[in-house]
Amino acid sequence: MSSSLIIKRLWPLYKQRNWPLTFRQIKRGYAASASAADKVEHTALYDFHVQHGGKIVNFGGYALPVQYADQGIAASHLHTRAHASIFDVSHMLQTYVHGKDAIECIESICTADIHNTPNANGSLTVFTNSAGCILDDLIVTRVNDKQLYVVSNAAMKQQDMALMEAAVVKRKADGKDVSIEFLSPKDQSLIALQGPSSIKALTNLTKANLQQLYFMTTVIAEVAGVNDCRITRCGYTGEDGVEISVPSSKIKHVTEALLQQTNENVKMAGLGARDSLRLEAGLCLYGNDIDSKTTPIEGALAWLVAKRRRAELNFPGAEIIVNQLKSGVQKRRIGLKLSTAGKPPPARSGAHIYHNNVEVGYVTSGCPSPSLGFNIAMGYIKEELKQTGTKVQVKIRDRFYDAEIAKMPFTKTNYFMKPK
Repeated sequence: MSSSLIIKRLWPLYKQRNWPLTFRQIKRGYAASASAADKVEHTALYDFHVQHGGKIVNFGGYALPVQYADQGIAASHLHTRAHASIFDVSHMLQTYVHGKDAIECIESICTADIHNTPNANGSLTVFTNSAGCILDDLIVTRVNDKQLYVVSNAAMKQQDMALMEAAVVKRKADGKDVSIEFLSPKDQSLIALQGPSSIKALTNLTKANLQQLYFMTTVIAEVAGVNDCRITRCGYTGEDGVEISVPSSKIKHVTEALLQQTNENVKMAGLGARDSLRLEAGLCLYGNDIDSKTTPIEGALAWLVAKRRRAELNFPGAEIIVNQLKSGVQKRRIGLKLSTAGKPPPARSGAHIYHNNVEVGYVTSGCPSPSLGFNIAMGYIKEELKQTGTKVQVKIRDRFYDAEIAKMPFTKTNYFMKPK
């Protein structure tokens, strides 16, 4: 498929103005991937998406639905907030790291304290480089003392595989006990069931005790008669929900079984709603809101750098990051609420932020918030202006619109946390 045809098909979606990616990003990302159309991969649910009216786009080399014919992106977004939606996230990289030295190995390339994480628990973390900048964000779950389960971004799959493989090879050369297993989407799929009725829907299909499965914990269980499914209570929407790793030969069966939970009103959802949901939840999109030129401190992600790791300084760029914690940074990731006065368009990635007629920052993600009814955005601003409530202006198409620094998340999160 030619890049011009892909852009032509995506333009009506962009005009709806409820998908945070800019037209420039669509043109760059999808036209580039279209040049290698013969390399586009299908998840095990591809035919299922097409049969259910999914509008397919090339996303990071995978054919995935941006939305479905029965509802637009904003409607799908609101349905997830009110009920439950299923997202196909099989394009993401699933990895197992085995051996008694697996924890030491992965800690050498990320900022998490995996050593002190209880078994069956996980944490969000980042891979860093020698400059202290973020190579990717990911979830590392300590399954047990000798096994880790890692889920990282599809767009960074080749980099992450090389990074983890190199760490394993280095430790093997030192006689350490560690090995790595990358799961192929052809063999293992991943779906995210998100929304307030998601757990009720899943409860009907599994014997796992979901009332004891708290945010960022995991269990292996039977789902809809399918053995050896990994259920992890997490997601990318700000809502309660789970990610379910299922053998690809059974993923259609599990997905259909969830959709049949009509009392819980489960529907399919696509990339468009996933993007606007994560923005309302104040969650970063790698390559937009954080990247290899951004440190965790600049990205307002200092909490990802565990206390023990700060003391030991044994991850890439540790000294730079710890110095920033002590001395500060020049820019910081912030949220933005645009004033409704003047009916401003969404502030998309690349829009400039001004304060007293001086450029002071830039937008990295932005969209109309279906839940709130006004435009929101995320971006970076000079450190001294990061305080919530600071009045600024955003330049959009050569016009200036009023905005203010906002606390994130923009909407209340509903994670199922373990009681303290």
